[in-house]
Amino acid sequence: MDNKQAEELLARFKAGDITEQEAEMLRFWLHHHNEKGTSGLSEEDFLQADEAMWNAIKPTPKISLKRRLMPALAAASLVVIFSAGIYFFAKNAENKAQPQIASVKEIKPGGNNAVLTLSNGKRIVLNDAANGELAKESGIVITKMADGQLVYTLKENFASNTSTLINTIETPKGGQYQINLPDGTKVWLNAVSSLRFPAKFSGNERKVELAGEGYFEVAHNKKMPFKVKTAGQEVEVLGTHFNINSYADDPATMTTLLQGSVRVNTAQGANTLLKPGQQSVLIQNKLKVEEADVDAAVAWKNGEFRFNDEQLESIMHKVSRWYNVEVVYQNEQLKTDSFGGVITRFAKVSDLLKMLELTKEVKFKIEGNTIVVMDGK
Repeated sequence: MDNKQAEELLARFKAGDITEQEAEMLRFWLHHHNEKGTSGLSEEDFLQADEAMWNAIKPTPKISLKRRLMPALAAASLVVIFSAGIYFFAKNAENKAQPQIASVKEIKPGGNNAVLTLSNGKRIVLNDAANGELAKESGIVITKMADGQLVYTLKENFASNTSTLINTIETPKGGQYQINLPDGTKVWLNAVSSLRFPAKFSGNERKVELAGEGYFEVAHNKKMPFKVKTAGQEVEVLGTHFNINSYADDPATMTTLLQGSVRVNTAQGANTLLKPGQQSVLIQNKLKVEEADVDAAVAWKNGEFRFNDEQLESIMHKVSRWYNVEVVYQNEQLKTDSFGGVITRFAKVSDLLKMLELTKEVKFKIEGNTIVVMDGK
């Protein structure tokens, strides 16, 4: 949408002659373009339109509009689609008619859902547990906060052997969770992930084990490097922000650095030092470094699905984990088709699938708890 079209929509909005979908499109455009000073609209027009539209449009989970648009937006074949507060950029879209997806029941998104296993074998289902103190281990208090975080607090009388007490937090399909480790490090776990960690760090390093995906904000401690062990590699840091994607059903382990520096060491002896904005990719025991799409790497942590020319198989892996569904393909060749898009993780799965269907490359059918992927042509 160019400036002239935006001005026409704004005039229609002021006159009350605009659809909800067009208003959502205009608000999205205003935020992206006015922040760069390219809309050509006056500050007064922008502020009035922005306030009025937020009041007029029913509340929906907000997507951050300060991140850069994905490079694919520049492609002539890209169509911008707005529906119910969801923004999705579908490649090669030619028809905006909403497809009909056969569905027996509505499949809802995941949420805060995890199980904490203490060193003594006690299991605590965190989504069922009340807020407040959950357990004590040798002077360490484990607390569930009102916002769903899990916090470890060291008391003055903690035992010296607490470093041998290993706890594990696991998220199922349709689950995610945030935990504050005993040293102050914050970890966000994506669906189908687990983290093993000591009740208290001691010695000359802080070491945890990750399976699945986690985002880390490591508390700085120069004397005790923080290490994250995954299948095939170990990441060493002092204090930094980074994401590790290491699912067993994905071919690659990706470590994406947002802030600070990390060293990635593989089981085969290869290693590399990452700079912010870079990611390492470990695939078939080979390690390489490339520029990262940081927004896409941490989108899950920020409440989004963000695909940048991503293969359908990878997209559906994410859908399967978050919505707790099975995925089957009628045509295996569809797995390698690529799509680009952004949508809130808290949309219904049918909304996400409808957006993908607008490309006319793929269709979906929901049968119970299974999504069937079909050729759209």
